[in-house]
Amino acid sequence: MTVVREYDPSRDLAGVEDVERRCEVGPSGKLSLFTDLLGDPICRIRHSPSYLMLVAEMGTEKKEIVGMIRGCIKTVTCGKKLDLNHTKSQNDVVKPLYTKLAYVLGLRVSPFHRRQGIGFKLVKMMEEWFRQNGAEYSYIATENDNQASVNLFTGKCGYSEFRTPSILVNPVYAHRVNVSRRVTVIKLDPVDAETLYRIRFSTTEFFPRDIDSVLNNKLSLGTFVAVPRGSCYGSGSGSWPGSAKFLEYPPESWAVLSVWNCKDSFRLEVRGASRLRRVVAKTTRVVDKTLPFLKLPSIPSVFEPFGLHFMYGIGGEGPRAVKMVKSLCAHAHNLAKEGGCGVVAAEVAGEEPLRRGIPHWKVLSCAEDLWCIKRLGDDYSDGVVGDWTKSPPGLSIFVDPREF
Repeated sequence: MTVVREYDPSRDLAGVEDVERRCEVGPSGKLSLFTDLLGDPICRIRHSPSYLMLVAEMGTEKKEIVGMIRGCIKTVTCGKKLDLNHTKSQNDVVKPLYTKLAYVLGLRVSPFHRRQGIGFKLVKMMEEWFRQNGAEYSYIATENDNQASVNLFTGKCGYSEFRTPSILVNPVYAHRVNVSRRVTVIKLDPVDAETLYRIRFSTTEFFPRDIDSVLNNKLSLGTFVAVPRGSCYGSGSGSWPGSAKFLEYPPESWAVLSVWNCKDSFRLEVRGASRLRRVVAKTTRVVDKTLPFLKLPSIPSVFEPFGLHFMYGIGGEGPRAVKMVKSLCAHAHNLAKEGGCGVVAAEVAGEEPLRRGIPHWKVLSCAEDLWCIKRLGDDYSDGVVGDWTKSPPGLSIFVDPREF
């Protein structure tokens, strides 16, 4: 008999870590990614407004944890509408449509107990908690080629394929990356950053209504705006007028980006690499450290635990917006280098026009991450009209760093 119950850190930690190890490490001779949650299995969801972790336990006398699942709930933008309260003499004002969205992540079933319906049971129990807490939709993210996961959610659990964003990963080199001298990077305080995001991005799909909680979180390393050097906003100290004024009179081109410190939540490690791969990677780092002025790309030490910084809230406008994003990514790289990280990452919509400004290595990145969604009920307490699952994708999405 399999019993599904809430995770108890006082007695379940060792069992959960054992299942994590069994699931993450792939067959001998193949590269696999191991995630170390730093002794806190719920660290990836505890920063969300509402969260839960369930475990599946098997046995009568000697109980064994054979699976687990994590979930969280938040309110996000799922569309937009015109504000009918404005008079005809005023410009049209677009307002966001919000919905209560649940997110499923970290579903694991021990390899020795698969094909017994344990994963399905965990998902169903989590969905019941979602419904009890008013969630209107549930979604999951999985690798496009993870056929077992895709079959479970789209075949048995009633989810449908929804969005295919790209995960872009770039190594952190041993040398600093130059930020263009034609660009000025300005760090915003959390209140000003919130103003910018609410004015400019609140109608972007998946934008979290509690963006202030994200920006004020201890893992948030800051929000940065790039403007042309020499413009009225890039002329030095005291030239920033505040986000509202800035967006009212923006420069010809600009970009914004925020950085989240995932290193303090979890570490990653690539396992199964051959000795030759390790030697080549180490050689590139030695050369980069010895001759930093050459600015040679080097492979970080990903074969032992490493951290990452996540770039989110990426946006901008103007003919040089892509170059502005590239400068912000260079600034984020240098922050990650100072923080001892191995990589920097971002996740953007597949058709995001600014993705060309995000440096990344194809071998480390995922061209198509698959997001699947399910409608949990017919009640729409926030005024949502229609079915979000049937809506066409937009050019951009807002990826919440708390769930990466």
